[in-house]
Amino acid sequence: MSDLAFLDPTRSSYDFVAQGYSARFADELAGQPVLRSQLTLFAELASGRAGEVASGPTADVGCGPGHVTAFLREQGLDVFGVDLSPGMVEQARANYPELRFEVGSMTGLDHPDRSLSGLNAWYSTIHIPDQELPGVLAEFHRVLVPGAPLMLLFQMGDAPKHFAEAWGYDVDLVLYYRRPEAVTEMLTEAGFQVVLTTVWEPTQVQPRKQAAFLLARKSD
Repeated sequence: MSDLAFLDPTRSSYDFVAQGYSARFADELAGQPVLRSQLTLFAELASGRAGEVASGPTADVGCGPGHVTAFLREQGLDVFGVDLSPGMVEQARANYPELRFEVGSMTGLDHPDRSLSGLNAWYSTIHIPDQELPGVLAEFHRVLVPGAPLMLLFQMGDAPKHFAEAWGYDVDLVLYYRRPEAVTEMLTEAGFQVVLTTVWEPTQVQPRKQAAFLLARKSD
């Protein structure tokens, strides 16, 4: 990674909003069958139930207050959460004390090579600048076992947008909107094979903005 200064405002912003964000999104999945179905598919692949051999735990990277991590655990995964924000990790640990959550960055995961059987990154790579994303995807490739699934969810668009206010709080956040074709190309270069691309038209998220699910597998 060439310059990680962009992580500082992201970390501090999510620390600041952590408690309110947790309260707002704790029950998000209950009313989102599309999200649940994508997570269920990912969990089946990461667990080895689909005919692959699972080896090691699964990471939910950018876990926020832990609700996605908890859903994946309900699907039978040995899963833990990672988040850049200590405030978010504190909320996740309070919400789900039976689960494991750790402070960390996707720019340098504190896990050995080929140690994870799956990695989920929902609405978290959106904070990584374009020039840094290939390095993050290479890091995901490093920690996954061959054949392991990687799932990304991100808002679609052609240019980044800076937010000074979000969820009723003052923040300093940049969201990097991308096209699935561009991310697919980066994933291929990083050693992944994309097996499913889904464009989502959310009806219960404001503002309504197209999002893309990319499900890939480590090629080697």
